[in-house]
Amino acid sequence: MATLWIHAEKRAVREPQEVTAFLAKAGIDFERWESAHGVDAGASAEAVLEAYGDEIARLKALGGYVTADVIDVSPLTPGLETMLAKFKREHWHDEDEVRFIIEGRGVFQIHPRNGPVFGIEVGAGDLIRVPRGTWHWFDLCKERRIRAIRLFQDPSGWTPHYTETGEERRFLPVCFGPRDIPVPSL
Repeated sequence: MATLWIHAEKRAVREPQEVTAFLAKAGIDFERWESAHGVDAGASAEAVLEAYGDEIARLKALGGYVTADVIDVSPLTPGLETMLAKFKREHWHDEDEVRFIIEGRGVFQIHPRNGPVFGIEVGAGDLIRVPRGTWHWFDLCKERRIRAIRLFQDPSGWTPHYTETGEERRFLPVCFGPRDIPVPSL
C-alpha cells in the first residue's frame, strides 16, 4: 500500500482510506489492484497486459487512453541514471500520467499550485493517475527497480514540460519500504 509523506508537516499517512482521500483532494486518482493477478514476476509484457486486460479496458474507457505498455527498469537498465534524471526534475505533461505498479517502488513528489508539496510512494498493486498539468517529479527507491503498466492518451507517449523552478532540490526523496520500517525524520 502507498505511503504519503506531507513534507511541511513531517507526517506520514499510511491508512488506505486517508491516503486515497488526501490524494483525491489534490485531484489524483488512486486505487489498489490485486497485484499478483496470476502473472509471475518474469512474465512478458504481453502476458502482463493480457492479465490486466479488463482493468486496462476500464481505464481506457474512463480516461480516453488509447494505448498501454509495460516499463521495466532495474539497476541493470542501460543509461538508468540518465533516464531517471529526466524524471527527477519538476515537470508537467499535456496528458495524464497513469501507472499501475507491478513490482518495485518509486516516489511521485507532487507540487500542487495551492498547497504543500507531498510525496506518494507507490509499490506493487498501486494504481495512480496524476492529471495533466500537475507539477511533479519522480524517483525510484533504493532498490532502483520498478515494473509498471503505463496508459497514454496520445499513442506517441507523453512529453515532460520542465518548470525550471528548482523545487525538486528542496525536498529529499522519501521511500519507506515495508510498513515496519520507521518513518525517517527529515
